Amino acid sequence: MKIQGRMFIWLSVFILIMAIVYGVWSKEPAGTTALFLAFGLAVMIGFYLGFTARRVDAGAQDDKEADVADEAGELGFFSPHSWQPLMLGFGGAIAFLSIAVGWWLIYFSAPFILIGLFGWVFEYYHGENRTQ
Repeated sequence: MKIQGRMFIWLSVFILIMAIVYGVWSKEPAGTTALFLAFGLAVMIGFYLGFTARRVDAGAQDDKEADVADEAGELGFFSPHSWQPLMLGFGGAIAFLSIAVGWWLIYFSAPFILIGLFGWVFEYYHGENRTQ
């Protein structure tokens, strides 16, 4: 993770330089603002990866002598059969559609969003997956 953190920090430096150059030459506020926001996002990601790298064990990507097989194995637990993201996505789609159609449509999307969110959070507290 140290490598990725450094990459994002160097990327943020490049984006900052380009934002300054673009802002001075173009005098266009929308693109300049977007570049400064991209700089902020790259700094946040780089800081997070660098901060997390200090707390976890060194991975194979941090070792210059590592092979591809050194990173093999389990990477974490991922839910293989969850339907909750579909419900949450459907509710989010209706909510974003309300921007174009009318704000009254948010009232119809709220139950889908709440059911999807609560179902996703408490998915492994009940039912057949309770012991996982």
